[in-house]
Amino acid sequence: MRFDIWKDFLDLIFPRNCPQCGRALFDFEPCLCTICQGSLPVANFHLRPYDNELSAKIRGLTQVNRVMAYLRFSKKGRSQQLLHQLKYKNKPEIGEEMGRLYGLLLAQNGYLGEWDVIVPVPLHPMKQKRRGFNQSEKFAIGLVKPLDLKLDNLLERKKFTETQTKKTRLQRLENVEEVFELRHGENISGLRILLVDDVITTGATLCACANVLLANGAKHVDLVTIAAGGQ
Repeated sequence: MRFDIWKDFLDLIFPRNCPQCGRALFDFEPCLCTICQGSLPVANFHLRPYDNELSAKIRGLTQVNRVMAYLRFSKKGRSQQLLHQLKYKNKPEIGEEMGRLYGLLLAQNGYLGEWDVIVPVPLHPMKQKRRGFNQSEKFAIGLVKPLDLKLDNLLERKKFTETQTKKTRLQRLENVEEVFELRHGENISGLRILLVDDVITTGATLCACANVLLANGAKHVDLVTIAAGGQ
């Protein structure tokens, strides 16, 4: 009872609102309201994970198995709005909620037991300190519980790279060459790894990370992102 009174007081002083539409959230809504959850542009890449437009995009760049994304990205659409708030408006809870929702969807579609560990794409320490968190790690945290997995930051970013936003496909590939490495002392031989990031556009960053994991003995690597962009 005391906890409920304190919670009601906090909700009165610091009301929880949906970051998408601004409506007040009910107790059973962790981050997005039910209406906004229902209007998310959910993709169906998980239904054809080995052969879809995302796997075709990275063909020849790495030897990963499945490539999936929760949402379809569109400029000025709901997915872009959510990602913008996650990365630039200090809303890490959005990343966790996207992970939770997608984790539930994957679990319902037979993906339980498919991986040993979730690995987020790392940010450079300087960029993470400036932002305060790694958005890919927040997404991974959300995936942990519904998929019954552990999270491990196995990768490190050893170089600071310029933003990829305005680069061509070739420039993106060159920009992330030899940027990532396995954390010192880690043994990943035989592990089935779920590698996650916030967005896949050309796939350059994810492929660079996947190649490091595969070169160090991972059994196989699957790629999952919050959204799939164009290019």
